[in-house]
Amino acid sequence: MGLTEAQAQERDIERFAAPQGQDEAVLARQWAQVRARLQEEIGEVEYRTWLRQAVLHGLDGDEITVMLPTRFLRDFVNKEYGALLTALWQATNPVVRRVDIRTRAVQRAPEAGVVDAAGGADNAGALEAALGEPRPRATLAKAEDRGVVLAALDPRFTFETFVVGKPNEFAYACARRVADGQAPAGFNPLFLYGGVGLGKTHLMHAIAWELSHRAERDVTVAYMSAEKFMHRFISALRKQSTLEFKNELRSVDVLMIDDLQFLIGKDGTQEEFFHTFNALVDAGKQIVVSADKSPSDLSGIEDRLRTRLGCGMVADVHATTYELRMAILEAKAARAGADVPVKVQEFLAQKITSNVRELEGALNRLVAHAHLFNRPVTIETAHEVLHDVLRAYDRKVTIEEIQKQVADHFNIRVAEMASARRARNIVRPRQIAMFLAKQLTTRSLPEIGRKFGNRDHTTVMHAVKQVTALCEKDAGVAEDVELLRRSLSV
Repeated sequence: MGLTEAQAQERDIERFAAPQGQDEAVLARQWAQVRARLQEEIGEVEYRTWLRQAVLHGLDGDEITVMLPTRFLRDFVNKEYGALLTALWQATNPVVRRVDIRTRAVQRAPEAGVVDAAGGADNAGALEAALGEPRPRATLAKAEDRGVVLAALDPRFTFETFVVGKPNEFAYACARRVADGQAPAGFNPLFLYGGVGLGKTHLMHAIAWELSHRAERDVTVAYMSAEKFMHRFISALRKQSTLEFKNELRSVDVLMIDDLQFLIGKDGTQEEFFHTFNALVDAGKQIVVSADKSPSDLSGIEDRLRTRLGCGMVADVHATTYELRMAILEAKAARAGADVPVKVQEFLAQKITSNVRELEGALNRLVAHAHLFNRPVTIETAHEVLHDVLRAYDRKVTIEEIQKQVADHFNIRVAEMASARRARNIVRPRQIAMFLAKQLTTRSLPEIGRKFGNRDHTTVMHAVKQVTALCEKDAGVAEDVELLRRSLSV
């Protein structure tokens, strides 16, 4: 006599549920199969961003419980991947009828454990408010679990989401080499530098994600801000546990320090970092550092440390170009699933030029406003929603201000801007001043030319072309121009 469906299901449940030891081994194998299929279905990037931290809790009757570390991840995975998870489990184990996704307590790092990623948690609220969803954060992972010591990495900051353009392609290529484990000895340390909001921290997070999420590697990564390094060193001094602090950091395979400029003037911390640096390099371990200036320009850093920092691969992240800003806006809008017309993207790319962070923030606010009030994204709504941001960029800069700032920067007299002298040390600053006058004022080319000794408008056009080309191939000129632009925009 055949079994009814209910009887067959009851039999399957008994078979999979006992004995306990066998059940755990069977479920572990099935969970591995489900995860492998899941990764195939959704791709590696989405899998490691949203589901790598999923842990199997157990089988209760016909219900499988899967645990995730945060409520946001639980809700997101339940909404986006719940049906797929259930289907994969049912295909692997006919007993399973439901998948229950819950949150689990995240284990905090011990006092001697490592690290906070720079800026990870502090800026989360702004993005949550703008997009209406919390920003997921990576949980701490013990070295014995994944060979990693990490905290607060932003899963959005991966190589896949980094928009590459002329200003950052070299830094991106260097970061990729280190993350892929293919960097030659000359890449140690990798020193990334550039202005605020240009993508240094994104690349640092991307390297850490890549190193920490490759299962075939047995790599221990420590990632922290220079401020956190200093606080932990001071704490070790107070607790008389400096030996433990030294041993912990010097036992990692990759040490990553963000915003090294914070150590300027902190002589004791610089001393400890210098010795840690030497110990790791001598042991063949990789170091990755970021700062707002190149090693040679970091005043207040000891010469011996500056020399060591500059002996590896130094890669700068230049100020964004209009083309790169457009590519970033297009990528961010597509990722958010937002309909942002090209004309609005062009408007934002032309108006918000200082850094990527402000550009993304403006886009987030605009998209959130359109979503909340069910309004289309237009240039008019951009003016309305972003009036405070745009006002800061609309500050009226005069050509006289530009000439004075440029003259001070290059240590020449303001009168030289309008003189007929054609010495190289005068021509270059004069061309940069003309370039900035074209970029930062609404004056016409003939008007600009008149301010520079009644020069013809074609001279101004030539200067703009020259400086544009120099910024693309000469990092020093690009830094000078960006520094002047920022000081004039304050």
